[in-house]
Amino acid sequence: MSLSMFHGLMVLYLLLVVAYFNDTQRQATKDAGIIAGLNVAQTINEPTTAAIAYGLDKKGGEMNILVYDLSGGTFDVSILTIDNGVFEYNKDISKDNKALGKLRRECERAKRALSSQHQVRVEIDSLVDGIDFSEPLTRARFEELNMDLFKKTMGPVKKALEDAGVKKTNINEIVLVGGSTRIPKVQLLLKDFFDSKEPNKGVNPNEVVAYGAAV
Repeated sequence: MSLSMFHGLMVLYLLLVVAYFNDTQRQATKDAGIIAGLNVAQTINEPTTAAIAYGLDKKGGEMNILVYDLSGGTFDVSILTIDNGVFEYNKDISKDNKALGKLRRECERAKRALSSQHQVRVEIDSLVDGIDFSEPLTRARFEELNMDLFKKTMGPVKKALEDAGVKKTNINEIVLVGGSTRIPKVQLLLKDFFDSKEPNKGVNPNEVVAYGAAV
């Protein structure tokens, strides 16, 4: 075996079995994999790989798993929850500002992507306590989660019409302003409210105010 092949195998092994790394250590490991010529898709925690090794992710339903890891110089015990093959950790990040910041940034990216795609993967390395978060999110699920908020935006639309004494049938153009108006469900709700009238999409909603000012 050549030295380069040995190096590559060692890096692959490290990628699979590291227990808990911080963001810097994870990135260094990924960089090492790239240098070794490997395509590093993501890192994975040791307790999760142990559960996968026993095929526990293939069993249906929800189950809790205790991973007891005793080896030379280390001892770790981890609790994992699997729900239909999806690994979950019981962690409350509501008071962790750093974790919340990471989550908000990734959710913003996912929200934008779902305006043009039907599914994205929400992925955050070391969200909290060295634990990675990775979960698929469909546009349908995103709309379901936010439907109450989307529907509430129709209230001010109705109130504005009432205050102005204008019927919705007398509205000639609907102008969209702001990035969230790219969300297909928001556009559909507006269209339905105005009896199939299409919103005006001729100008980037993020730039419409600046564009109009410049004109």
